[in-house]
Amino acid sequence: MSASALSSPTVNASLSCRNPIPVCPRLQNCRIGGVLISRTGARMPSTTYPGAASICTRESRTLKVAAAAASESLPEGGQSEFVSTLVLGSMFAGWYAANIAFNLYNKQVLKLFAYPVTVTEVQFLVGSVITLASWATGVLKAPKITAATIRNVLPLAVVHTLGNLLTNMSLGAVAVSFTHTIKAMEPFFSVILSAIFLGDHPSPAVLMTLLPIVGGVAIASMTESSFNWFGFLSAMGSNLTFQSRNVLSKKLMLKKGDGSLDNISLFCCITLASAVLLLPFSLLLEGWKLTPSSLAAMGVKDPNQLLKWAVMSGLCFHAYQQVSYMILQRVSPVTHSIGNCVKRVVVIATSVLFFRNPVSLQNALGTAVALAGVFAYGQVKRQANKKKAE
Repeated sequence: MSASALSSPTVNASLSCRNPIPVCPRLQNCRIGGVLISRTGARMPSTTYPGAASICTRESRTLKVAAAAASESLPEGGQSEFVSTLVLGSMFAGWYAANIAFNLYNKQVLKLFAYPVTVTEVQFLVGSVITLASWATGVLKAPKITAATIRNVLPLAVVHTLGNLLTNMSLGAVAVSFTHTIKAMEPFFSVILSAIFLGDHPSPAVLMTLLPIVGGVAIASMTESSFNWFGFLSAMGSNLTFQSRNVLSKKLMLKKGDGSLDNISLFCCITLASAVLLLPFSLLLEGWKLTPSSLAAMGVKDPNQLLKWAVMSGLCFHAYQQVSYMILQRVSPVTHSIGNCVKRVVVIATSVLFFRNPVSLQNALGTAVALAGVFAYGQVKRQANKKKAE
């Protein structure tokens, strides 16, 4: 029983009476309406209250206080534990489904339209339209954008833009399954960057979990049929930029009243800023070739189909990232990291089945070892956090 529960008497909040029922805090065993209330202190005989309710008049507490305490004990939003678990499970399912759909649509677009900067810009533009529409209709509450908000969001938007661009460059060059195998090395970069910029030195157990991650990726790379250095280095660069974003998020954490944003608002602002940042580079480096006439001139048999895939990849891209932030508001970062590891397994398996990529035994073994290392890393971090909490 918590200290707060011992410091003041409690009663059954479902009882109702016109006058407050006084309850003694020293009473060891007291029954009110058939409900036993245990307190510390000397044992005292109960007296009879009209309506078969035993009371003690040493100290008064009203039923209103008890009712408020009972209401506070419910899960946030008044949801039962079952409903809360069901909602969280649905979020994870939606996160996985949207991410799978994004990778499948995105790969098909990049196979026919080898312009990753334009594809990435389309995804940011679709997300920006969704964000602005959500704010305009009141689906999401529009945050107050200040100069401090822009100063803190801008560096995050830069690394977010680079991370997604490099991911698309890798997806266009190698198999989806291989890109996600390489991206399993995110914990490796997280440990290094946290040690350099945050002074967070890893424990020996954490360092041990990095060995199978690095070794598994190396084994998988040696026998990957679609391997090329451009795709490999692009995925590694994506790991570096995304983990830099996480470190920056910690270093640039905003104080309340100084342009602070919740996770969803932060993601929406980053999406808008990324669309603005990448647009001039997209036009300068690749031009705007994502039109039916340009696609037809490039030899694309069904330009309208490709445009639909591009829009769908943008919708799924925004959906899976926003749901990811929503999940992060409900669970710890370590739980989210483990969920992300499971998601990567599902994406790799789905892409192999969908695109029928050849996978050797050594390649599958390397991928399994790397993902097992990521899972072990999450478990070690969880145990470390438990010890800190104690």
